[in-house]
Amino acid sequence: MNSMTQRLLILLACGAALAAAQTKKILVTGLEPAAVDELKKAAPPGVEVVGVSAAELRARAAEADAILGTINNDLLRAAPKLKWVQNYSAGVERWVTPELKASDITLTNGKIIQGPNIADHAFAMLLGLTRELHRIIPNRSKEEWMRGRFQPIELRGKTALIIGVGGIGMQIAQRAKGFDMRVIGVDPKDLSYTPLVDKLVPPDRLDAVLPEADVVFISAPHTPQSEGMMGPRQFDLLKKGVYFIAVSRGKLYDTGALVRALDSRRLAGAGLDVTDPEPLPKGHALWKFENVIITPHVAGQSDLVQGRRMDLLKENIRRFAAGEPLLNVVDKAKGY
Repeated sequence: MNSMTQRLLILLACGAALAAAQTKKILVTGLEPAAVDELKKAAPPGVEVVGVSAAELRARAAEADAILGTINNDLLRAAPKLKWVQNYSAGVERWVTPELKASDITLTNGKIIQGPNIADHAFAMLLGLTRELHRIIPNRSKEEWMRGRFQPIELRGKTALIIGVGGIGMQIAQRAKGFDMRVIGVDPKDLSYTPLVDKLVPPDRLDAVLPEADVVFISAPHTPQSEGMMGPRQFDLLKKGVYFIAVSRGKLYDTGALVRALDSRRLAGAGLDVTDPEPLPKGHALWKFENVIITPHVAGQSDLVQGRRMDLLKENIRRFAAGEPLLNVVDKAKGY
């Protein structure tokens, strides 16, 4: 082998080593193999997408420039190169630890992509109550034409109060407008530009607008500031006959206060996809009410949400490779 050939081989080897060093490795967990393959095919040059099981993730964390699926303090310590973590759901309260806050790791979530299906679920529960389907449907097993006095109500002209007008809450507002409802939003952001919200107040003005509501939707993220924001005083401020719908996190409302509001018939009904505690245990007082619809935290599921999730993951992988700002970045100080 002559010297020219040796130099060429050395240069090729150095180039390969440099390319390998510059390749960004993204570990993916919690997705089906077909979804991981789809991300691999869509990944741009310079990105290696690797599917790993939950059991493998800790052992391979040191390789990761990014992790899609989960994070905890143990993984943080094992992943010195980590720059980006993607959560598939909207809520990130379990993940935003002091250690993650102190790091330079970018955290992104699945907000907005779950908005349409969760908003559908919220209105399905509300309509189930307002059209008294919660009374009619259980009678089907008797195969009898149900008799009795029904007093379903129309949503037209009623006031929907939406606590948390983000990716979910804005979709709820859109549906409320479709039913010709008046919409009051409670959110720290300035949303004065949207025609979907007739009136907007910050969270510290919640008590002032609660008496106006015909239905209260809980769609805010769970943070130290939002926990328990619907407490005993807030339920007491509601007028008689209000509906209460919770689709984000159960810790945003006081369960005992909700039970008392139902017992006293202040509330006309409640739709709960999220509870505290969760799962709701057998024997809990909420199970006994005919006018309470309880679903097992399934509002985030639908036939189309995975497609939106995959579009988000592909775009964020592209942006990560290109050094561009990522979508759905979580403010780690605020927790959402």
